[in-house]
Amino acid sequence: MRSKSLSVIIPTYNESQNITKMLDIVSSCLPLETNAEIIVVDDNSPDGTWKIAEEYARKSRDNGGCEIKIINRRDAKGLSSAILAGIRASSGESVVVMDSDFSHPPETITKMIEELKRSDCDIVVASRYVEGGSITGWPFKRKLISKGATKIAQRSLGIKIKDPMSGFFAFRRHIIRNIKFDAIGYKILLEILVKAKEARVREIPYNFTNRTAGASKLDRIVISDYVKSVWKLYRYGKSIRERRTSVHFLSKAGRFYTVGASGLLVNYVVSFLFGAGLSNLWYIYATMIGIMFSMTSNFILNKIWTFEDRDTSIKRTLVQYGSFLAFSGVGAIFQLGMVYVLVGTEHVSYTLSLFVSVAIASIGNFILNKRWTFKEKIWS
Repeated sequence: MRSKSLSVIIPTYNESQNITKMLDIVSSCLPLETNAEIIVVDDNSPDGTWKIAEEYARKSRDNGGCEIKIINRRDAKGLSSAILAGIRASSGESVVVMDSDFSHPPETITKMIEELKRSDCDIVVASRYVEGGSITGWPFKRKLISKGATKIAQRSLGIKIKDPMSGFFAFRRHIIRNIKFDAIGYKILLEILVKAKEARVREIPYNFTNRTAGASKLDRIVISDYVKSVWKLYRYGKSIRERRTSVHFLSKAGRFYTVGASGLLVNYVVSFLFGAGLSNLWYIYATMIGIMFSMTSNFILNKIWTFEDRDTSIKRTLVQYGSFLAFSGVGAIFQLGMVYVLVGTEHVSYTLSLFVSVAIASIGNFILNKRWTFKEKIWS
């Protein structure tokens, strides 16, 4: 399959009154220099929408017009799954999804593609709720349902954009490459926004116009499916956050303790040199010197590697160093006391005593320094 630069996905069901005019206008709105395709995905409409679309596609091919593909799904039903079927059958580097009832003005496609090309973003959402956007022809009840669904999505799924319920959007194909879709409900954009968390999103305004031909697909089943999809996406997001949080926490802890292990080596070498090598200091004094050397090396490595703090300004670094020494000092006092008890009272070897005391003190050091020195939440 030869790749295209743009694919326009148009799901349909009983749109015989709209489909020919829709394909006419969409074809005329596609940029001339764009190697584009239009994919109509019909759920075996009783009114023969797919037959009308197939005839139009045949004439378009004969006249050298835009490439149009028709997918007639005889068994599968549902808007989201229809869009996915269209995406799978498409080859465009960029994909536009829109309705077939003229509620989404085809003229906006050009603006969406231009925004996708010139701005540093992965998804462009045609929005009814940003400045310049509007809704025409909806009764108050329909507006209330839409606003309520939007608020539910924003609050429960942590979505920041103003119109996550939009069915009119464009995206770069690569952002969905590793997404496993559930295709529940009628707003697949929600699923993309939740599962492609790193995607950069822009909204552009458009005027949503209520259909003048055909019947609305909004019913109790659609509303029920929406609630199910939000709940499933909420559970998905929660599991991902928990997984990411635990991995992130364990990664930081692993780095911190790796640094601590290097500090243990520094501590041991320095303490040994001052206690038995270069001089004959009392082991407590030698341990204190070893602690200072190891705390300094630990601070430098933790700042650069563990907590990835790139702010190396003198003032900030000195404040952090002071805080690190203060919290590490708590561990040091514990370490000194434990070494003294183990060596002086329990007659445990100095090497083992030093190792055990440093290991235990490092747990407290990690928690205190993570929270206060480097200003991170403990579980984040």
